[in-house]
Amino acid sequence: MREIVKEDLPKIAALVKKVLGEDSYASVERLGGLTNHSYHVILNDGREYVVRIPGEGTEELIVRGDEKKSTELACRVGVDAQMLYFGDDGSKVTEYVPGAVTMSAETLKDPVRIKKMAEIYKTIHNCGEDTGVPFEVFDMAAGYEKIIADLNVPMFPDFAEQEKKVMEIKKDVDALVHPVKVPCHNDPLCENWVEGNGRLYLIDWEYAGMNDGMWDLSDVSIEASYSEAEDDLLLEDYFGRKATVTDKKHFLANKIYVDYLWTLWAKTRVPYSGQDMEDWAAERYARMKDNIAAFEKL
Repeated sequence: MREIVKEDLPKIAALVKKVLGEDSYASVERLGGLTNHSYHVILNDGREYVVRIPGEGTEELIVRGDEKKSTELACRVGVDAQMLYFGDDGSKVTEYVPGAVTMSAETLKDPVRIKKMAEIYKTIHNCGEDTGVPFEVFDMAAGYEKIIADLNVPMFPDFAEQEKKVMEIKKDVDALVHPVKVPCHNDPLCENWVEGNGRLYLIDWEYAGMNDGMWDLSDVSIEASYSEAEDDLLLEDYFGRKATVTDKKHFLANKIYVDYLWTLWAKTRVPYSGQDMEDWAAERYARMKDNIAAFEKL
């Protein structure tokens, strides 16, 4: 069990009063999460909720108004637990999923859960709405590169060569599939999938925005360390048919984009987080290069 942040207790009490109309609660337990502080709160009458207190410094990283739009959409189409309150500062109160279990790379390899993930993605990607929240991968990458240059962070010796290949792949794939921007989660870490009530939920829409839907599928494949067989199952469940060579090129290209973007992000954090972030960037970069080589063979 994670330790409760004492400074959060009056904030939790204030939200319980404001949103739920209760002067007290029976118990509070700290849940997981890196950037925010989330708590399982049980009221005196047994009702259960999740209360989120935004983490220190998150106002510099997250546009909470944008997150609210995407979360409201996710709740409206039924892929996230229902939200009762979202404050301007990012504080949030949602219904608690009874018996909630956070997923892992291993549990997300289950074929039944892969099918449920595909259904969630189809629901949000095909909802026909535009949140107006951008997630422009290559604009973000350019911004990260400027930060890297300003901080004088050394890049990998062959980065310019590999980046040129990424751009060539993007040009080819864009011409082939003409990607359409749809509402995407964009950060489907294993920990952002929660199971309960006999169903799967996708939570935490902090980085959500309009993007190529294939990003979400490629990203979860990377996070859950899927094999080729699991990738094929995910794509088949998503499309309702066997994936074509074009589908696989589109999918693999987005795997490359995912690691390209987060490699650059990690490099921006090296001056602050040291060798751990350098190692994480190197891992991402090595996989990106492997996937570029695999793409060239398709």
